[in-house]
Amino acid sequence: MQHRRRFKQTLSLEERLAREAERLREQAKKLPHGLERETLLRKARQAETGSHMSEWLTSPGLQPPKPA
Repeated sequence: MQHRRRFKQTLSLEERLAREAERLREQAKKLPHGLERETLLRKARQAETGSHMSEWLTSPGLQPPKPA
């Protein structure tokens, strides 16, 4: 039976996604306009959106509906 290797994350998911978005944007800046650059920018936007969604879902303001 194989054992899964587990990693203890030192940064939150939101922070990791934000850093990945920044890395992708920096990488895209170095490329000429074209398909590859647009692909990197799209991935950066997706990472940023994921970060915002994760923040929203874990926020204390988000409460389940109360039974009537």
